[in-house]
Amino acid sequence: MTTPPATPPATPPDGGPQHRTLFSALSPGGERNLADTLRDERTGGMLLLAGALLALLWANLAPASYGAVSGTVVGPAALHLDLDVAHWASDFLLAIFFFVVGVELKREMVVGELRHVATAALPAAAAVGGMVVPAGVYLAVNTALPGGAPEGWAVPTATDIAFAVGVLAIVGRGVPVALRAFLLTLAVVDDLLAIVIIAVGYTDSVAVGLLAGSFACVAVFALALRHGVRTPVLLVPLALAAWALLHASGVHATIAGVLLGFAVPAAPGTALGRRARGDAPEPHEPGEDDHSLAEHYEHLWRPVSAGFAVPVFALFAAGVTVDASMIGATFAEPVGLGVLLGLVLGKPLGITAATWLVARFTRARLAPGLGWWDVVGVGLLAGIGFTVSLLVGVLAFGSGSVHDDQVVVAVLAASLLAAAGGGGVLAWRGRVHTRRGAPTPEVGTSR
Repeated sequence: MTTPPATPPATPPDGGPQHRTLFSALSPGGERNLADTLRDERTGGMLLLAGALLALLWANLAPASYGAVSGTVVGPAALHLDLDVAHWASDFLLAIFFFVVGVELKREMVVGELRHVATAALPAAAAVGGMVVPAGVYLAVNTALPGGAPEGWAVPTATDIAFAVGVLAIVGRGVPVALRAFLLTLAVVDDLLAIVIIAVGYTDSVAVGLLAGSFACVAVFALALRHGVRTPVLLVPLALAAWALLHASGVHATIAGVLLGFAVPAAPGTALGRRARGDAPEPHEPGEDDHSLAEHYEHLWRPVSAGFAVPVFALFAAGVTVDASMIGATFAEPVGLGVLLGLVLGKPLGITAATWLVARFTRARLAPGLGWWDVVGVGLLAGIGFTVSLLVGVLAFGSGSVHDDQVVVAVLAASLLAAAGGGGVLAWRGRVHTRRGAPTPEVGTSR
C-alpha cells in the first residue's frame, strides 16, 4: 500500500503561510444568520429554558460555587453600582429585555394592534382579567392561611412573552394568525401593567433629584433620535446614564429600559429606517415606508435580549436548591400555593372570563375563525410567568429569602404545567383549524 502524497497547505494570494484559527470571527453572513436564529421565538424560549435548567443543576450539584459566583460584587461603590452578579443580571440585563419590550409597546401603540380600540379591546381586557384574578387568588390563599405573605400578590400576575410565544410557535402550527395576534397583544398589555406594578408597587423611597436626572437623560435621548442622531457614541452613554441615575434614585432600574424604548420613534418612514441601517438612499419601492426606527431597534436588540440578557438572568434567578422536603414545603405554604394556583388556575380563568364579558356586553368580538377553546388555550399558556414573575418575587421578598426560594419553585412548576396544558390545548386546536382550512401564521418569525 502506498501512502498518498501529503497535500501542501493552502497559501494566501500573497504567497505567505496560512494559519487556521479554531475559533475565528464569524463572517458578516454568519453573524446575520446567528442574529436571525436568536430572533426566532422557539430559539429564545429554548435558551431561556436552558438557562433555568443550568441554574437548577448548578445550584444543586455545586451550591457553594453557584452562591460564590452569583454573590460576587462588581462595580464602583461611589456610584452606588457595587452590585453582586445576580443583581447585575436582574437590574441591568433585564433593562435590555425591557428596552425591547418598550420599543415593541411603542410600535404596537403607534402602528400595531393597540392603536385601534376595536381590535385591542378584547386582548387588553383579557390581560387585565389575567392579572386581577391571579392576584385575587394569591391574596385569598395568603390571607386565609397562617403564615401568608400578601406582599407577593403581584408574582402570579405576569406572563412571560418569550416562553408563551415560543410554546405557541412550537405547538400551534395550525392555529389562525388571529390567535397569535391575540396572544401577542395580551402579553404586551400584560407587560405594560407589570411595568406599572414594578414602578409603583415596589418602590419604597425615591430620590427626586436623581429621578429627574434620569428623565432628563431619556428626554435628550429622545430628542437626539428625533433629530437624526444615530451614533452610539452619544446614545449609549445617555442610555447608561439614565439607567444608573434611575437605579440610584430608588426606582427599579429596569424601568429605564422601558422609558428608553418608548423614546424611540415608531412612525413609519423610509428615511428613518435607512439612516438607522446606514443604507444609501434608493428609489421608492412598495412597502418601504413600513419601516421605522422602532422596528429597526427591536430587530437589532432582540438577539441580545433573547440570546444573552434573559438566559443569563434565568441562570442567576432560578438557582435554588431543591429537594423533596422543600417541594413539599413550598406547596404546603401559602406563598408557593398562592403562586401556583394564581398562575395555573387564575390566569386562564381571568383571561377567559374577561374576554367573555367584553364580548357579551360590548360590540367587541373574537376574530373570525377563533373559538372559545382557543381563548382557553391562550389563557392556560399565559400561566407561564417565568421572567417577570421571578423578578417580582425578588422585589417582594428579597433574593435568597425562604419566600423567594418558594416563589422560584412555584413559578417553575406553574410554568411547566401551563406550558403542558396550554400547549396541549393549542396543539389540538391547531389540528382542528387545519382540518377546517384556517390560515396559519409563519411560525418562528420575529415579532
